[in-house]
This record gives sequence, C-alpha cells and structure tokens, in this order.
Amino acid sequence: MSRIKQTFERLAKQGRKGLIPFVTGGDPEPTHTVEVLLALAKAGADVIELGVPFSDPMADGPVIQRSSERALSKGISTKVILDYVREFRKSNQDTPIVLMGYANPIERMGEGAFVAAAHDAGVDGVLVVDYPPEESLSFADLLRKSGMDPIFLLAPTSSDERIKKVAQTASGYVYYVSLKGVTGAQHLNTTEVSSKLPVIRQHTQVPVGVGFGIRDAESACRVASSADAVVIGSALIQALEARGEQSPADTAYAFLHPIRLALDDAYSA
Repeated sequence: MSRIKQTFERLAKQGRKGLIPFVTGGDPEPTHTVEVLLALAKAGADVIELGVPFSDPMADGPVIQRSSERALSKGISTKVILDYVREFRKSNQDTPIVLMGYANPIERMGEGAFVAAAHDAGVDGVLVVDYPPEESLSFADLLRKSGMDPIFLLAPTSSDERIKKVAQTASGYVYYVSLKGVTGAQHLNTTEVSSKLPVIRQHTQVPVGVGFGIRDAESACRVASSADAVVIGSALIQALEARGEQSPADTAYAFLHPIRLALDDAYSA
C-alpha cells in the first residue's frame, strides 16, 4: 500500500480532512527547500506537492510562474528536485511527497529513468499537468509498478467521459481544479465545487483533493466540507515571497499551521 493511500485511510478513520501544500523546489532559496518541506510536515501537511520548475508552466498563474523562473535562474533541475526528496527522507519517512510538473523534463530524462530515479529518491506520487490519462497509460503503469501513484487533474469543464478515464487510471488521489483558469485565481465558488464532487465520486473511490483559489483557513474549511483534502499553493508562495527577515521554514510553518488547526477544529471524529 502506498504512503498516500495509507495517509488518506488514516484521515478517513479519524474523520479529518487532508491538507496538501504546494511549493516550488528551489524557491525562494535552493538551500532552504528541504527545511521548508520539513516545516510543512511539522505544521500538519498530510501530503506535500513539490513543484518541478519548468519554463512554460501553462496551468500556473503569475505567482507560481515567478517561483519557477526564480528556481530555474538558480540552476534547479529535475535531478536537484530528486536530491531534495532524498534529503527530506533522511528526516521524514512518513509524509508523502508528490512531484508536480510538466511532461518535457520527464521526457528529456526518459520515462523509465525518471520513474526509477523518483522511486529511489522516495517520491510517492507524480502529477504531470500536460499528461492526459489516455496518453499516459504506460507511464501510470510504470509508476504503480514502482509503488508510486499517478495523480491526475479534473476541472469544472471535465466531461463524464474524461472523469471516467481519470478514475480508471488515477490512484492516490484525484486533484480537482476548483475553477476555470490558472493557479492563484481568487473567484472560488464552493457551491460549484460541492455540486461537482458527487459526480466525480460516482466513478471513483479515490479521494478527491481540491485546489486553485484556496488562500486561508476560512476558504480551506469551506472547500473541505465536500472535499477529502485541500491543496494550497499560490498563497503559500506569496507568503514566502513577502517573508521579510523571517526564514522560509518559519514562514511556511506560520502560514500552514493555523490552517491545519482550523481544519481539525471543523472536521475531526
């Protein structure tokens, strides 16, 4: 059983909601990434999405685009990202890490070589934004054979047919994009989210995490009323950008921990 599945089974038994922060590897400073990951785990992250920087992140808004540009300017590559995971695993064997990125760096490395390297580093799941399920069956199979989960996106515009295809291929969790547009958008409609998730659950037993537009404890708790987990990225990266003299790790902890407390206060057995 994968670490991600174990995590969601534990949350379900406890009646709790998952909290999944996203950070871009190498940002704001390459030397602080592992400290940030450990701080997020300490703050109560159930799963951590670690962004692999890419020059053309089409699904990301300006906040995450800037973080990718900063990381790339400092020489952050897929190999460096995997080194971060390997270093994180020396201190934390429990918190699942999901790599989130785009197809080009994986295909440059070769799917088989990437999967082997990710497994060796201690990665638990991979979400490739521009890999639709019907075009990545072999990649998803490689991941599962190595004990990792292929994570896929669904959107408000996803048809029933697309939902069925994702349901047949995904494991770990499904990432539901809560709104049309890119990361960092702010017009979150929780009524739309709560109406769409039952449709997704008709086709899959895999937990559903919801992201895009969640910025704080209040919006996280609203979304969690219908989701199994909430994903927070842009707001966390903005906090890291605006941290002033505070260390990136302390900033990450201070941002995430109140959201963990609010979710547990609202949803626990």
